[in-house]
Amino acid sequence: MLKEQVLELLAHNRASYLSGQAIAAYCGVSRTAVWKAIQQLEGDGVSVTAKTHAGYRLAADVLTPYDVALPAEVSLFFYESIDSTNTQAKRLLAEGLQGEALLVANEQTAGRGRCGRSFYSPKDTGIYYSYIFHPAQALSDAVLITTAAAVSVVRAIERTTALKPSIKWVNDVYLGDKKVCGILTEAVSDFESGTVESVIVGIGINFNTSTFPAALEKTAGSLQAQGVTRAALLQAAVEELRRVVADVKNPAILEDYRAHSLVLGKKVTFLKNGQAFCGTAVGIEPGGALQVQTESGLQSLSSGEISVRLND
Repeated sequence: MLKEQVLELLAHNRASYLSGQAIAAYCGVSRTAVWKAIQQLEGDGVSVTAKTHAGYRLAADVLTPYDVALPAEVSLFFYESIDSTNTQAKRLLAEGLQGEALLVANEQTAGRGRCGRSFYSPKDTGIYYSYIFHPAQALSDAVLITTAAAVSVVRAIERTTALKPSIKWVNDVYLGDKKVCGILTEAVSDFESGTVESVIVGIGINFNTSTFPAALEKTAGSLQAQGVTRAALLQAAVEELRRVVADVKNPAILEDYRAHSLVLGKKVTFLKNGQAFCGTAVGIEPGGALQVQTESGLQSLSSGEISVRLND
């Protein structure tokens, strides 16, 4: 369709305006047809800036499907708005999708987090994506993918910005004392063979989100990084994610996870078997479990939620 041609042309020429005549000549259509295509894009939610005697360009930091480079064997699904990229990934798998796939959205209307929580995903300010893997790993090994996913995000942030993020166990990424990224990993398993058929890694990064709902104002933050676009960070994050999942047992990944830990050495509280415990986070086991030294002894947490006293 013409609007896809126009969007691709604008995405590949972000540095300057393109006149309607130039776009028309390139696409072999009339200027009226170009104008209609621009209107269709804006109707789809794509922000396009028009300037008299200059032409058209994408609004600052608009994310498009043409901003992500993937290997030929990886399918790309791009949505201006979707309820949840993880939910959509499940639909695609149920419909018979084969192979690896990346789903990217400019907005999620029902973004999902861990433990049934929602993930605030406003339009054009964050990076929201899910990646479908088919690791053919044992269930115990697949748990490491969650740990690896957190490492992929901090590596991508440090690769493209001067920021120094940290990881709150299990897989929330923080900048200072504010959460800037959440990760939800979901597996489709074959319990007879004890292997994982598919893993969906959903990641939401608050890139330049400036306002949050009242319930999140004290805990949520945003990267607000200078000199990097959403497209550049997304590209780096996807590359890092594919790299760590392909080599999930590499000790360097867990070393990086420990080095970025927000909780080691901190006082934490947690629930285990319905009982509340307090202690000090002292280590992260090879399988990703958190070790907490309590008055009653050393506790190993393989899942769940903890509260951290960041000022201790």
